[in-house]
Amino acid sequence: MTTTVSFDDALSLAGTDLGASAWREVTQEQVNTFADATDDHQWIHTDPERAKDGPFGGPVAHGYLTLSLVIPMWGELLDVTGVTTKVNYGLNKVRFPAPVLVGSRIRMAATVAGVEEVGGGGLQITVDGAIEIEGGAKPAVVLQGLYRFYR
Repeated sequence: MTTTVSFDDALSLAGTDLGASAWREVTQEQVNTFADATDDHQWIHTDPERAKDGPFGGPVAHGYLTLSLVIPMWGELLDVTGVTTKVNYGLNKVRFPAPVLVGSRIRMAATVAGVEEVGGGGLQITVDGAIEIEGGAKPAVVLQGLYRFYR
């Protein structure tokens, strides 16, 4: 469920649990497309037959592919209205505790760690997030993301 707030009300979001995005399946097609885009064709990602005998028992998504899926999942969690520009400003921290097997379902859960005003009439929202693997004991990604919103 998306939390929707106005730009002015966003200042009060610190500490807010934004819940979790919808589950989404990670497919071999996504992995292969990401491999082509990044020129990372390591067999643990792109060779399902060989990967069956590898360390994870099947092909796994690239860590950076999983991280890049934060973008659509983040959009499901928070909508700040009354802005002209929304910017993915960066990451303070990112770790990859568990691999995502192709065919797994993932989602993002997040909490607003802080909100501050930034130059140019903007707000920066710091988010503690985790990309969870359905049925997994550990998250695939833990991160602290920075997002900026400008009027």
